[in-house]
Amino acid sequence: MMRRWKFLAGVVALFCLGCFGVVHAEEVAITTPEELKRIEEEARREGAIVSYGLPDDWANWGESWRLFCEKYGLVHRDTDMSSAEEIQKFKAERNNPQADVGDIGIQFTPMAMKEGVTMPYKNSYWNEIPDWAKDPNGHWVVWYTGVMSIMVNTDLVPNVPRSFADLLKPEYKGKIALNDPRQAANANWAVFAASFAFGGNEYNVDPGLDFFAKLAKSGNLVPVNPTPANIEKGEAPIVINWDFLNLYQRDRLKGKIPLEVIIPEDGTVVGAYASIINRWAPHPNAARLWQEWVFSDQGQILLAKGYARPIRKVILPPEIQEKLLPESAYQSARVITDWEAFHKSAQKIAEEWGSRVLGE
Repeated sequence: MMRRWKFLAGVVALFCLGCFGVVHAEEVAITTPEELKRIEEEARREGAIVSYGLPDDWANWGESWRLFCEKYGLVHRDTDMSSAEEIQKFKAERNNPQADVGDIGIQFTPMAMKEGVTMPYKNSYWNEIPDWAKDPNGHWVVWYTGVMSIMVNTDLVPNVPRSFADLLKPEYKGKIALNDPRQAANANWAVFAASFAFGGNEYNVDPGLDFFAKLAKSGNLVPVNPTPANIEKGEAPIVINWDFLNLYQRDRLKGKIPLEVIIPEDGTVVGAYASIINRWAPHPNAARLWQEWVFSDQGQILLAKGYARPIRKVILPPEIQEKLLPESAYQSARVITDWEAFHKSAQKIAEEWGSRVLGE
């Protein structure tokens, strides 16, 4: 399970790529039922769809792909890669395109736009998608989100922290595990989450850096990678990570290790993944149809089954809803609105983590 939250290298690549290229401004209409029927007919004739970065073991994509292909008679192939790699591959292969669709972290959408690799498309559910979660011209659109959360092994930590501020308590010495933000994007996002909790934002991540500096100095923060193996061994009693990853671990280890997932009450951050269609897609109608499928009620429910939070408001089956945290738990979650500021702050976190937090 590679995926985009893992490697910060892709975030840093934003500053190396995307400094040139074109930004398309085509006017695209929202897809009508008549147009959708034509798209389906053409997609069936195309017979295949190829994706980058949508592996079976992430966000329940495997079940989504299987049902989609069964319904429309298509064959699917995926190559997993980071968000930055997807964009680079789309552009590098433009004269001999291989892939049709990609799944990129929302922070990479400016790169995709600047590199000119996206095909605009407004799916039939366009008006149900929040404005912050889509490009006005249809070049990208968010299909699910994650929120930075705290997971606690209640066998080892009976007094469950409810906020980032709680994590400063002496009782949590040697218990808090976090990836290195210089290497792991999810840990970089954790600093943004803490910044929101202590009055900062994407423009000002000093509160988050100061918070983790205090955690490190107190001994609460330990240099342990919160891998599934380390969680099982009890070496990561408290983990800061995306809710959909923590919820998956909670249920995976149910009956073996008691894990509780909470959303910090004093503030946290919403991260999102966006769908993009390759500007040079060899199967453009299959690509459009895939987006229609994922944004449908069934497609959004399948994402929720994989613990991701659907971007559309859909009624989830009770057996899926009960595995997720209630909507009321997310009152403190904030969205990033300025991605250029985010990019600069993400780089600042990576550059200053060693000196400000670890005292290197």
